[in-house]
Amino acid sequence: MIDFALWRKTALALAIGSVGAMVAFWINMPAPALTGPSVAVTIAGLLGLDLAFETRVRDISFLVIGLSMGTSVTPEVYESAKQWPFSLVAIVLSVTAAFFFSQLVLKRFWKYDAKTAVLGASPGHLSFVIGLGMDSGADIRLVAIVQSIRVLALTLVVPMLVVWSGLAGNGFVVPTEFMILPWVAVSLALAALVGLGFKKLRVPAAFVLAGMVVSLTTHLSGIIEGHMPQWLTLPALTILGSMIGTRFSGVSWSELRKAFGAGMAITLVGVFAAVLFAVVLSLFIDLPIAQLVVAFAPGGVEAMAAMAFALNLDPTFVATHHIARIFYLSFFVPLALMWWGKD
Repeated sequence: MIDFALWRKTALALAIGSVGAMVAFWINMPAPALTGPSVAVTIAGLLGLDLAFETRVRDISFLVIGLSMGTSVTPEVYESAKQWPFSLVAIVLSVTAAFFFSQLVLKRFWKYDAKTAVLGASPGHLSFVIGLGMDSGADIRLVAIVQSIRVLALTLVVPMLVVWSGLAGNGFVVPTEFMILPWVAVSLALAALVGLGFKKLRVPAAFVLAGMVVSLTTHLSGIIEGHMPQWLTLPALTILGSMIGTRFSGVSWSELRKAFGAGMAITLVGVFAAVLFAVVLSLFIDLPIAQLVVAFAPGGVEAMAAMAFALNLDPTFVATHHIARIFYLSFFVPLALMWWGKD
């Protein structure tokens, strides 16, 4: 049965997000198709509009983003993959450091109880964190709002940090030819099947990862050539940005005021950890600092991977590291709750 109310909310969110994207392009914001809709839909939600996203629209946008990232792989990517073990170790250290100091900040300066502080400080994996905290006695509503502030803030801050510092990619080559429509349809169908399989196996960012896998396979084998057309990639990024903004639909201003300072604090801790570990690691391996920052910043998996694509960085590297972060958190968050979640 069609849920017309949900589709109306989705259409409204998309309309507002599209206007936000156009304004962002006009004022030359970094990654405008992603950041513009995030801001516009967030403001609309806080002003009282009831916005949401239909699951199928979200999943299709993830497939397109994943397929787009897969076509961006060049021989240089495989050469740099030799250095990934070092960066994967670094992201574990970065996440652990950000997690520890974030929960400490929430306890000491915002007086959160221990369990709420730990769950609010987790650098990602929100659905898992909420599920883990349901029976813990933590303030789950507050955790969700703080985490939403983190995701939105990182979606806005990271591209600005990369672009305004002059570190945005300029040598990452993407195909100049675009895929023909029949191959676009075939790629989407294959990616959807793989994505459903990944989702059943509870693989993080299932549809983004499925798109990457299908795109890599078909392009490296020579079956398909060319990039995903922009008339698909730009709307997909706009949908993702709009979806990030809908996290604040239904959040009251009093709730936002209560959580805003804490959310920004853990964002700053996460950004500082990402930049610190990126700079240190760049002294030992030959990878761009900007690429490492985006890979280490604890934002949403899909948003950070899409941001790498939008900023002309290596999206395969970034997506791999964010998925590794989520897997690590699946094991580490329960331990953190046990170690640091005691009042």
